Amino acid sequence: MASHRIDWTFPYSSRRMPVLARNAVATSQPLAAQAGLRALIEGGNAVDAAVAAAITATVVEPVANGLGSDAFALIWDGHTLHGLNASGRSPQAWSRERFANRTEMPALGWDSVTVPGAVSAWVAMSERFGRLPFSGLFEAAIGYARDGFLVSPTIARQWQAATRTLADQPGFAEAFMPAGRAPDAGELFRFEAQAETLAAIASSRGEAFYRGHLAAAMAADARRHGAALTADDLARHECRWVTPIARDYRGYTMHELPPNGQGMATLAALGILEHFDMANLPVDGADSIHLQLEALKLAFADVYAHVADPEAMRLGPAELLADDYLRQRAGLINPQRARWSGTGVPRHEGTVYFSCADASGMMVSLMQSNYRGFGSGVVVPGTGISLNNRGSGFSLDPRHPNVVAGAKLPFHTIIPGFLTRAGAPVMSFGVMGANMQPQGQVQTLVRVLDHGQNVQAASDAPRWKITEDQLGVMVEPGFDPQVLDELSRRGHRITLAAADSTEFGAAQLIMRVPGGVIAASERRRDGQAVGF
Repeated sequence: MASHRIDWTFPYSSRRMPVLARNAVATSQPLAAQAGLRALIEGGNAVDAAVAAAITATVVEPVANGLGSDAFALIWDGHTLHGLNASGRSPQAWSRERFANRTEMPALGWDSVTVPGAVSAWVAMSERFGRLPFSGLFEAAIGYARDGFLVSPTIARQWQAATRTLADQPGFAEAFMPAGRAPDAGELFRFEAQAETLAAIASSRGEAFYRGHLAAAMAADARRHGAALTADDLARHECRWVTPIARDYRGYTMHELPPNGQGMATLAALGILEHFDMANLPVDGADSIHLQLEALKLAFADVYAHVADPEAMRLGPAELLADDYLRQRAGLINPQRARWSGTGVPRHEGTVYFSCADASGMMVSLMQSNYRGFGSGVVVPGTGISLNNRGSGFSLDPRHPNVVAGAKLPFHTIIPGFLTRAGAPVMSFGVMGANMQPQGQVQTLVRVLDHGQNVQAASDAPRWKITEDQLGVMVEPGFDPQVLDELSRRGHRITLAAADSTEFGAAQLIMRVPGGVIAASERRRDGQAVGF
């Protein structure tokens, strides 16, 4: 990293400063970040920190994740990069016929729930790489659930918004509206049932969740509501260590997890942008933004047509990321005119991300999510287990590789990112937020690698987001009006978002530099980068 040029100016309205340290944690909720920092101070490594932060986030940031989440991770152990896919499969009894009376998969309720994988990720990461006792990683989370925590402002706003659509879902109001409403910012919130469940997971190393009394509780609640999830579905679950996929860009290598996730979108877009001189285009100018938009639309078109459970895919990363193919895709871009790629873009978001690094050289990029905010809205009574709605990611098109079926992995949006150079770690980062994730990763990488922006500035810069018709572009305040006018002239339909919009994801980044790391937590959430 000594040769990487870093611009230490901070040109955007946010004046957050990065943390420079030897050990660091960055995530979207301060109490979760500090739980990870505590693990490091107690002698743990970056994996211990990431797992402790992830467990704590299920309590203090319930608007985006929970005990029913899935999780994905990229782990640099000091020598090698490892991938972990802890997404769960659909219930074995699911079939296209079960949803025959629908035009799309359910977005909420029990019929959107797949087997949760996050708990298995915590166990697997701790067993393979952790230093600290597994049960000790739960202490902060159990304390906040049992004794309460003060709800932070952005989370309070997201919580209040969610109650309008989720109040009638099974178990939701009892769990997350105990006073008949969402908690206000600064209000103390306790969840004793979740504290008990966390303690059971900690003491059983996850067995209670997949094969014990917690699994029985989930299966029983599913039966009560006519759902298909069974105790056998939970017992069959296992997370998978996988080989990351990668693509070179400007002398660096960007790594993602392979399908069933959408990480190929980032890699394909970078492979297309490699054919343009991005460094010589103004970083916030219309030429640069237009090329990024067009590259991502082409990448999304392929991802949404082909990505599914790997066993069902007809074309894989090798074909879709081939040099000749991406050169051909780059040739489709008209530098002066927006185009429509002919495919839709999924909506919604609800994810937490953790970047951790320690002085030994270990780095972790971990993301976990219930998907659309609180997920399905279903909370298993007496347990504090809020369940994901990843089943809504399936297709009902019988010709699509992602068509719904039993015991199948759904299309997934979670994509933790990792950057290396010449076989050495450079950056652990992620940008939370459904289809914003590849878009945020590409925008960040262009800023850092093509323009040398420091990670705090790159994450605080105003962002844009492709909307569903793919000619629409939502933008944050902060762009030059003349740039937006020029994008409009090229055919992009520009919409200005509110200043407090949560549509643009949230980045957490840690970059390794000689002697330590630079850690950044962006302005769009309540998060924090901490270190020592």
